[in-house]
Amino acid sequence: MQDFEDFVALRSQALLRTAYLLCGGDKSAAEDILQDVLMGMYGKWRRIRTSPEAYARAALANAAANRWRRRSRKPEAPMEHAETPLAGGHEQQVVDADSVVRALAQLPSRMRVVLVLRYFDDLTEADTARALGCGVGTVKSQTSRGLARLRELMGEQVLTWS
Repeated sequence: MQDFEDFVALRSQALLRTAYLLCGGDKSAAEDILQDVLMGMYGKWRRIRTSPEAYARAALANAAANRWRRRSRKPEAPMEHAETPLAGGHEQQVVDADSVVRALAQLPSRMRVVLVLRYFDDLTEADTARALGCGVGTVKSQTSRGLARLRELMGEQVLTWS
C-alpha cells in the first residue's frame, strides 16, 4: 500500500484545506472528517487508486454534508433557557493572543524576531544576540522600540496579555 501512503503524504494538506473550508472553518471537524475519509479510502484503495483525488474530494463533501445533517437533528434550546456557565472560558485569551499576533505582524521583521525570541521563546538578551548574530545593544534597542510600537498598536492590552 505504498501508493496510498504516498497519496496521503502528498495530498493530505490540500485535502485538509478543502475539509476546513467545507466545515466552515472548524479545524477539528475538518481533521475528523479527513481522517474518516482517509480511513475509508484505505479499505477501497484497489478500486479507487486510479482517481483518488476525485474520490477524496467527493467523500469530503459528503462527510461535511452528513456532519451538518447530524447536527441539525439535535434539538436546539432557545438562549433564554440556556444555563449560565459557571466559569469563564478562554475566549478572551484567544482574542488577546490574536491581537498580539496581528500587532506583531505590523512590526518590521527584525523587531518582530527580537520580541518573539525574547518574550515568547524566553531567551536572554545575550542568547538573542547570538541567535541573530548581532550585539546585545541592538537587541536592547530593538526590544525597546518594538515594545513601544506594540503599545501604540495595542494600547494597554499589550501590558496585560500573557
